[in-house]
Amino acid sequence: MEKNGQYLKMTSKPIPALIVGLSIPTILSMLVTNIYNMVDTAFVGVFGNAASGAVGVVFGYMSILQAFGFMCGQGSGSIMSRKLGAKDLEGASRYSSTGFFFSFAIGLIIAIISWFMLDPLVYLLGSTDTIAPYAKTYISYIIIAAPFLTSSLTLNNLLRYEGRAKLGTVGLLTGSILNIFGDILFMFKMNMGIAGAGLSTCLSQIVSFILLISMFLLKKTQTTISIRHVDRLPRSYINIATTGFPSLLRQSLASISTMILNSCANVYGDEAVAAMSVVSRISFFVMSVAIGMGQGFQPVSAFNYGAKIYSRVKKAFFFTLVLSEVLLVAIMIPVYLKAPFLVELFRNDPLVISYATRALRLQCLTMVFVPITMMVEMGFQSTGQKVLAAISSSLRSGVLFIPTLLILSKIRGLYGIEEAQPVAYLLSLPICLYFTKIFLSNLPEDGMDIR
Repeated sequence: MEKNGQYLKMTSKPIPALIVGLSIPTILSMLVTNIYNMVDTAFVGVFGNAASGAVGVVFGYMSILQAFGFMCGQGSGSIMSRKLGAKDLEGASRYSSTGFFFSFAIGLIIAIISWFMLDPLVYLLGSTDTIAPYAKTYISYIIIAAPFLTSSLTLNNLLRYEGRAKLGTVGLLTGSILNIFGDILFMFKMNMGIAGAGLSTCLSQIVSFILLISMFLLKKTQTTISIRHVDRLPRSYINIATTGFPSLLRQSLASISTMILNSCANVYGDEAVAAMSVVSRISFFVMSVAIGMGQGFQPVSAFNYGAKIYSRVKKAFFFTLVLSEVLLVAIMIPVYLKAPFLVELFRNDPLVISYATRALRLQCLTMVFVPITMMVEMGFQSTGQKVLAAISSSLRSGVLFIPTLLILSKIRGLYGIEEAQPVAYLLSLPICLYFTKIFLSNLPEDGMDIR
């Protein structure tokens, strides 16, 4: 009865109430997670620019882990949700289980390889000689947590695609809150410094993992996660990987972009690296509201696509786009006006404040273009349009940003580094408007089969 009620909720509840209801838990968890990230940056900043820069460097490594976690979660979740929409519960559980174990195995493999390549890894991520010792200490704990981090992201995406974002929020929020208190305990009370920040992150990821997997083990979900449901054939893994590839591509390009950004910035000293690290944290916090709205759209899109109620997919797309823009602008205005104050919360260093303020304000002026690029990508992915999803994902993540960064850093130096991301946002707009037309035109009348 409850499972039938979930189907009716996803296919019948008014779109505005459904999207907002699914988005609020996601936005809340993202905001708290980003608040933790910013608090962590501020805490570590007490130990100097090199330590602050190390957090930005390791953030690139965590983006790699997140890439695979999102690949498995978005890939298996999108397919699972469409199968639930088509009332294929057995097939949905098969993809949930396969996606979870696939994600954990990938995280474990990355951790093992990283442990034996620790020294070259931190330099590859963009460390300077002064940042490297801090980065090695911090990343050692992240490596231990790697399989829990990847699989936690997968579990959260599975819950979200079922339309049970609140259950996923419990695990993520608990982990983030524990992380903040863990920082205070380990870094300052126990005088562990940056090692305390790493240990706190490691332990909080494990706690989040336990809470998230318990939602499935305690049968609070429609699908189940069990080794007996894992598909032994390559077909399901390929399907998960190709459907989730846009997420992998987006996160991987973001990680590569971060490494290139750090490498370009370290020419101008630790202050420049620390400044761009702070800007990345604040910018992602601002965008998390729009991203959270988009993640509330995805299960609605996938579920109704599977149920062949395409008109609800269109309504959900437009409602989410408009609301994302409104919320993003409302947040950007105070961030633009208070940019120096916000930067100073992380690093009270005149050079860092100067570099970061200009970069942050430029991003605020062009971040208004993010929702349209995000919605197109999420729309294609949730409906299984893999190639178009991959193309639109790459535009938002690095295909435009990386060459823009390399060109402008050569032409305009540090100013060019600060201007690269805003210019990339601007360049992506006309392409994504064209993709929006393709996405909407690919949706037929309700009840019709695609092709």
